[in-house]
Amino acid sequence: MTRQPHHRRRPITVLSLLLLVMAVTLGPTPSSAAGTDWWNPVARPAPDSQIGVTGEPFKGTNSQGEVRGFVDAHNHIMANEAFGGRLICGKPFSEAGVADALKDCPEHYPDGSLAIFDFITNGGDGKHDPDGWPTFKDWPAYDSLTHQQNYYAWVERAWRGGQRVLVNDLVTNGVICSVYPFKDRSCDEMTSIRLQAKLTYDMQAYIDKMYGGTGKGWFRIVTDSEQARSVIEQGKLAVILGVETSEPFGCKQVLDIAQCDKEDIDAGLDELYDLGVRSMFLCHKFDNALCGVRFDEGGLGTAINVGQFLSTGTFWQTEKCTGPQHDNPIGGAAAPSAEEELPAGVEVPSYDDDAQCNKRGLTELGEYAVRGMMQRKMMLEVDHMSVKATGRALDIFESESYPGVLSSHSWMDLNWTERVYGLGGFIAQYMHGSEGFSAEADRTKALREKYDVGYGYGTDMNGVGGWPAPRGADASNPVTYPFRSTDGGSVIDKQTTGSRTWDLNTDGASHYGLVPDWIEDIRKVGGQDVVDDLFRGAESYLDTWGASEAHKAGVNLAKGAPASASSSESNPFTSFAPGRAVDGNADTRWASDWSDDQWLRIDLGSTSTVKRVTLEWERAYGKSYRVEVSTDGTTWQSVWATTAGDGGLDTARFNGVPARYVRIHGLDRGTDWGYSLYEVGVYSS
Repeated sequence: MTRQPHHRRRPITVLSLLLLVMAVTLGPTPSSAAGTDWWNPVARPAPDSQIGVTGEPFKGTNSQGEVRGFVDAHNHIMANEAFGGRLICGKPFSEAGVADALKDCPEHYPDGSLAIFDFITNGGDGKHDPDGWPTFKDWPAYDSLTHQQNYYAWVERAWRGGQRVLVNDLVTNGVICSVYPFKDRSCDEMTSIRLQAKLTYDMQAYIDKMYGGTGKGWFRIVTDSEQARSVIEQGKLAVILGVETSEPFGCKQVLDIAQCDKEDIDAGLDELYDLGVRSMFLCHKFDNALCGVRFDEGGLGTAINVGQFLSTGTFWQTEKCTGPQHDNPIGGAAAPSAEEELPAGVEVPSYDDDAQCNKRGLTELGEYAVRGMMQRKMMLEVDHMSVKATGRALDIFESESYPGVLSSHSWMDLNWTERVYGLGGFIAQYMHGSEGFSAEADRTKALREKYDVGYGYGTDMNGVGGWPAPRGADASNPVTYPFRSTDGGSVIDKQTTGSRTWDLNTDGASHYGLVPDWIEDIRKVGGQDVVDDLFRGAESYLDTWGASEAHKAGVNLAKGAPASASSSESNPFTSFAPGRAVDGNADTRWASDWSDDQWLRIDLGSTSTVKRVTLEWERAYGKSYRVEVSTDGTTWQSVWATTAGDGGLDTARFNGVPARYVRIHGLDRGTDWGYSLYEVGVYSS
């Protein structure tokens, strides 16, 4: 300890004494480590939560020049502002201090009897001790879905424990807001999204003040991957804004009629980009004008299906799945509280066990939005999309070699995993219990090794999803406090806020500050290899983001090129000539006669290296066909083939070959019609 120089004491006036008392009571107080430990604030509000971590957070990169650290790809810091502002109780920060931030909703006093959402989701009576600070008897808790879990000091503990990327998904749902009886603001989704974005920036400023001014805090909102890398190299937390809402840009559909247009989508994407949003969901919970959703199941699924009807005028519609992927099963589980909201005489339909895929996929407007996101270098979240919509989105990304696809919290059908990794996308698993999380991490480890990628988690805190329950103090391998962080530089002890101290073994993952404890539990249960993959997560997430930013649309060598064909369907009103497949117009097409062994040939004009061919099929598609190339138009080489074509948008990739001519050779039709292509693209990249 360094001895401080002696100063002669000066008389303290009554005014200065009052100011001192006010500062101690209401404002930040100096840190004992101010000026020496960069990770400790110059001034922290008092009273406040403890962090429970000592030691310097790691900085810089590893020997390969890669950033290190964990990534939470799915969190909802500001969800207390969603759903009308009274569904999630408590705030992540307050200028008035922790007692104001961590207090329950007014209607929950005195015993939680009006915690209606707790009653609906937990099956209990919703009763709880509403007092937060300083006792926290009943909340936050791993199974309490209506109380703040993202207090800033708890997020700070996660950062101190090794997390370096946090995606803050701005979230809301207009229908939930409209039917929930307690609210204090509009249910308009975009209004809520704007407010949550503003408050995230306000939280950054709040933390900055503790560290002496703008830009000095550990909570850094970033808008590009290089900025994120710089922040992480400084040892701080890179915060990325995302959006998860049911009707973005007002794009709901009522009785299958879209309530938005392309101009609304462009304006909405531009506004979100200007707010700093870099990833988003196009649909969530309810079918909308952009895409169909992957169903929820059980009683919750029935309740959400009711919400779907109230929002759109239609219930979910199912069909038989055409591939190994499927949406979550929906059945006859009752949800009486929700079903009471339906008009008289209206009932939730029953569904066939063998028809569990959403009929609704990616709509024309949805495709426009996907391409608009690509133009703006934004990343698409495919969780919550129906498998039909996800498949089409992945087709589009593959046709453009665009890597910006994310699955952030285990809602994607796992059969898509390799396609996502093949594109260069990123996958995170929901914050399951350590046993389940470790088992799933082991199951997909070979794919991560194949594509040389790290792993992530999606906590979904404040997302009304439920979190890991305690394994019990008598577990054979409990978390032992204190323990060292993954990098070895910090010591992590039990976390205390007010008079409550949490222990993961007996309390479960009650709030965000227990993320490091949960990771230690994964190490105990699943082994160091799982944690090592997670510690590579920040680098892999930024790889996906950076590759999305660097993406350039390929030059279509086939556009406007001369084309010929084995045949063309005759029609007195419309031309189906070969050139229609290379005219750059997605509404025109080439169509062959109704027989097999048909071909379409494109003359690129000169020899180029060809690596990729895209084919947008009409309903008359090729089940078995080859992509062939030639330098002279006489000698042909097959470079790609399939016997399992299913129509839609196909992308053929192969090692680069010299070619002047490209031929699509149909061998076996997928329908009784001929072969028909809206557009063919040929690329050198």
